[in-house]
Amino acid sequence: MNEALQAPIVSQGLAMTAAVLLVFVSVIVVYLSTIEWKDRRRRRSRDRS
Repeated sequence: MNEALQAPIVSQGLAMTAAVLLVFVSVIVVYLSTIEWKDRRRRRSRDRS
């Protein structure tokens, strides 16, 4: 009986970990894309000067 109660807890823990990792990776991708976009804009304005 004890094992049957722990299985959903483990499953929920894995689902929560996956969700946190998904959010973390998404935030990092948006951050890096923004930095790259700003840098590209800065380089273009420098080349025009």
